[in-house]
Amino acid sequence: MKFGTSGLRGLVEDLAGGASSVYAQAFARHLLETGAAKPGGLVLVGRDFRASSPGIAATCIGALARAGLSPVDCGALPTPALALYGLKLGAASLMVTGSHIPADRNGIKFYRPDGEIDKSDEERIAAIAAELTGREVETAPAEAPDRSADANALFLSRNRRVLPADALAGLKLGVYQHSTVARDLMVEVLQGFGAEVMPLGRCEEFLPVDTEAVSAETIGLLKGWAREHRLDAVVSADGDGDRPLVADERGEPLRGDLIGLITAKFLKADVVVTPVTSNSGIDTAGDFEVIRTRVGSPFVIAGMLEALEAGRDRVMGFEANGGLLTASPFTVAGGRLDPLPTRDSFLPVLAVLSLAADKKQPLSEIAASFRLPFAAADRLENFAVETSAALMAHLRASRDNLAAFLAPIAAVAATSDIDGLRVTLADGRIVHLRPSGNAPEMRCYVEAGSEDEARALLEEGLGLIRGWAIRTRA
Repeated sequence: MKFGTSGLRGLVEDLAGGASSVYAQAFARHLLETGAAKPGGLVLVGRDFRASSPGIAATCIGALARAGLSPVDCGALPTPALALYGLKLGAASLMVTGSHIPADRNGIKFYRPDGEIDKSDEERIAAIAAELTGREVETAPAEAPDRSADANALFLSRNRRVLPADALAGLKLGVYQHSTVARDLMVEVLQGFGAEVMPLGRCEEFLPVDTEAVSAETIGLLKGWAREHRLDAVVSADGDGDRPLVADERGEPLRGDLIGLITAKFLKADVVVTPVTSNSGIDTAGDFEVIRTRVGSPFVIAGMLEALEAGRDRVMGFEANGGLLTASPFTVAGGRLDPLPTRDSFLPVLAVLSLAADKKQPLSEIAASFRLPFAAADRLENFAVETSAALMAHLRASRDNLAAFLAPIAAVAATSDIDGLRVTLADGRIVHLRPSGNAPEMRCYVEAGSEDEARALLEEGLGLIRGWAIRTRA
């Protein structure tokens, strides 16, 4: 088991049973030791729709109760809905989800009463778990009072305040439901603003949908639905509903960082915190300060907190996957929108669709009007963690190693080592190589002067990674 960029992740066979009980106990003990929870205090438990999640959630509920807390079952719901409910009640929470990774894997996200845990919390929880591992661990599952209706109602109420009544009237929208826990709430929210909504692609078996590196199969579905039903957009979210997916009238997905930029303008943000993987053009695209961080919501949250401590107002953040976080209150059509410092897919979807409705333009034209450098990203799945670590160590070992690796593409002009290796080439294009923080995957992000150039550069980058792995295995 391992903490990645957002939460604990691992194979279901490793997480179910003993490990989930151990980590739930470790979380409870950490909360009690730090005073974040009192004996008998509430702790909320939510889950996604993957087949292993109900069992893991029940194990966690049993472990939390035995550790002296009072678990509350919030059922299957979006992660931001669980976090919002926890903030309202002043309760810690635990979300059983593997987000967008395959169904044979799962994970747990942990929240203090004031929001997501940070890296120091992760280190302490992992240390307690290591101390408990090897001991005889009780894994009996348990039930808890069901408060799912209250949690969902609170989240629905928040989203109904974002736009004016009938703000999306005239738009014909598809909602790709697949197996995301956001699927029914998203339909309800969009219909509530007057849009004509078509639920699409609902499935009962868990389907991993990555909104940052959208698969060719998913894009094919989006394009087919957009064409067949003459849709203005197709929207969706990942498995636990904290990353948005917005495709234009042609079924082409918008980049998550563009969605974040549109939302920053919608909220009239003063400070935007975003990882180094987000499009470089964002730095000069708005009337706000941009702060860059490492990849992962804990780093974005840390950057937002630093901005607040410096006296800044209207502070928000987003990741390259489009997940939006707010650290300050913002004023929206329905009044005050309280801070929600964890990834949310609903607010960015509403911001983008509101812009389309206001401008009465196709989303493809709106996206092009921002004139950001063309960007693309993809990943090599089932890429051994040891192989990616060896590659990054080799490239960091010397400038000559990096230059030789990228020589088939172009000469190296500059590098950034904030998270992975982000390389500016001599011709101005960008290649960013980064191992996933929570799965056996190697990611590549690129920027170039045109869409075709970006796609070609991405294939070249992935090809170099594959080639290096083959050569080192030979």
